[in-house]
Amino acid sequence: MAYKKRLDMDIQSKWNNKHQERMEELTEPASNARLMKLSAYLNGGNALDMACGLGGNSLFLSRNGYNVQAIDISDVAIGYLQDLALKNNLPIAARIADLTSLDKYSWDNQSFDMIVDTYYLDRKVFPLIKKLLKAGGYFFMETYYQASLTAKQGVSDQYKLKPKELLNVFGDWQVLYYEENEHEGRQIIFCRKCKQGN
Repeated sequence: MAYKKRLDMDIQSKWNNKHQERMEELTEPASNARLMKLSAYLNGGNALDMACGLGGNSLFLSRNGYNVQAIDISDVAIGYLQDLALKNNLPIAARIADLTSLDKYSWDNQSFDMIVDTYYLDRKVFPLIKKLLKAGGYFFMETYYQASLTAKQGVSDQYKLKPKELLNVFGDWQVLYYEENEHEGRQIIFCRKCKQGN
């Protein structure tokens, strides 16, 4: 137990340092470019931004009519996003959460019209995403995948999707957009949950 707690602190410190460096370089974090292109589908409601980082996607979603729950392990990032939300009067509830143990949080009576996960991969959250997304709700994910052209890009394979993995996991939903970009080593899915229970 003590080892896990120390490991969690190391991970949190790592992300705190990364976000602190990024904060010094920008006035406001940018949203994911591919997510922004899908704005015609965004109808507002409740959204969950997983591993939100400095909150670019949360800001974008809140400005498109969503009440956003934003979660991240970094207290530096969450503090930054809370300040931005307050300053801009945006409906964002940002909180510190360890995504490796999301199943320990109470999700009773919670459901979302939109869930976003960019550049965070933990396959254990896929069933939770399927449970939390409302029927008719949208899911957007973009992260690294095991592309031969980017095999040495510095990200461990354990943090990369396998080819077509998102299609295999979420293919029973209505897939509105899917891409595997070999040159950039990223995989993207945007899909709609068709009915309850999937």
